[in-house]
Amino acid sequence: MQNNTPNNTPNNTQVLIVGGSLVGLSAALFLSSRGVSTILVEKHRGSSPHPRAIGFTELTLEHYRAVGIADLIPQARPDIRLRRAKVESLTGRWGEETPWTPGQAEPDKGQVSPCTGAAIAQDRLEPILREQALHRGADLRLGVELLSFAETKNGVAAQLRSRDTSEIYEIRADYLIAADGADSPIREQLGIGREGVGFLRTIRSVLFRCEAAEPYLERGIQQFEIEQPGFQAFLTHYPDGRWVLMFSDDEERSEDQLRSAIRRALGQDLPVELITTGRWEMAGRIARSYSRGRVFLAGDAAHQLPPTRGGFGANTGIDDAYNLAWKLDLVLRGVASPALLDTYSAERQPIGWLRHQQTFARPDYRRWAGDRLAGEPLYGAEAMELGQRVSSKAVISTDEGLPPAAHPDAWAGQPGVRAPHVWVNADGRRLSTLDLFAQDFVLMSPDIRWINAGLAVAREQGVPLRSIAVGQQVCFPEDRSFEATFTVSPQGACLVRPDGVVAWRAFGLDADPALILCRSMSQILGRK
Repeated sequence: MQNNTPNNTPNNTQVLIVGGSLVGLSAALFLSSRGVSTILVEKHRGSSPHPRAIGFTELTLEHYRAVGIADLIPQARPDIRLRRAKVESLTGRWGEETPWTPGQAEPDKGQVSPCTGAAIAQDRLEPILREQALHRGADLRLGVELLSFAETKNGVAAQLRSRDTSEIYEIRADYLIAADGADSPIREQLGIGREGVGFLRTIRSVLFRCEAAEPYLERGIQQFEIEQPGFQAFLTHYPDGRWVLMFSDDEERSEDQLRSAIRRALGQDLPVELITTGRWEMAGRIARSYSRGRVFLAGDAAHQLPPTRGGFGANTGIDDAYNLAWKLDLVLRGVASPALLDTYSAERQPIGWLRHQQTFARPDYRRWAGDRLAGEPLYGAEAMELGQRVSSKAVISTDEGLPPAAHPDAWAGQPGVRAPHVWVNADGRRLSTLDLFAQDFVLMSPDIRWINAGLAVAREQGVPLRSIAVGQQVCFPEDRSFEATFTVSPQGACLVRPDGVVAWRAFGLDADPALILCRSMSQILGRK
């Protein structure tokens, strides 16, 4: 990480990422892990001193597992829940606990995923992502801002300026990813509009430490809605010992006023160390399209959502990046047509909209959004994270009228949904099925005729397709057979994309398996 100028670094790249927070860094990590030449520019020199994101879902950890860094991120205990209660103060009278999804219990994590998620603050995770992206060859340029960009015949030309030296230079890239935040100048220049509940209010907050308050977490509640006459606030705890107090107004407070407010929230005059303050906008806005030409929106640039117990903010953006990375890789390698990139917005924009609806239909935010989403069906955490369904030309399915999300066990190999997690034996190693889908397309079948067809298509069509013989190369447990897991017969097959999403399945053996597989791959890759 250094100030890069045109005198000492290359200024041509396959992908330019603007924005170096969680989503931009994840995109750089996913792309560089695939060998894609990537330059990331970020106007700040490091992470924000007041992190907002602190919870990362099983799906996010699965993505990081796929690129080999999950072990660097401490995962949560399976029984941990992000619980919230209404209280007079932390040390005062406690009232009722408020559920995230009313009427639905949250089972222990680690049953439908090999991961359990992570409770780590954003400013602790971002250094890990930076280091790992750099290790894989990404070029990270901090303290560099985008001045302008224009799409050219064969790519994108961007004017950049080093904030340290004021030097201006140009980078040319095949594609541009805008991870430049909710206000996204790139999105605004593209003229992509947004819709949703819109602006709701401005939040002020203070970040602080208070060791004496830690024992009050022993009851398992980590978030507290403070309700006192003339004082309403929200208190939450970060796993590393920091606390955040959020105010229900947009008033700037002096240090003495901040300390007074913290005392009211805590209910006692406990020793406190102030760290910093913050100010941000609570809003719900989803871009009408996530791409235009050679430019792609990701993260808050595509979907502005407030922090939730469901992790619909940063986690959604990281999932954006994972969806896009393999598609850019295959297009840049000439394996897929650029038409494959059209499926990014087709798949991700409805996911952003679903999460918008789920956020503001829940009790946590309904009071701010009103009753406009009353009656919206609510999906549980596992359905939203591990059972969301995408639909595009990169998914082959004749099923219609399916819900946008469901518990992953209910899908059983449905095309458009993340492949099921099952612990299997692969060449003597215990792996999750998801570990098989981290790089290439994968065809799985117990029938050797499908396996031979997959080998032929990979060889003749030049596509990155691995064929895995179930029962020989991979063995499923007796209580979770391949056939039951993917809803196919012993002569059936399942094709999984490089992002772990089921692309296609055949219940039985086709008369010409090589032909049907070739046609399916051609459609998914956007080939004529």
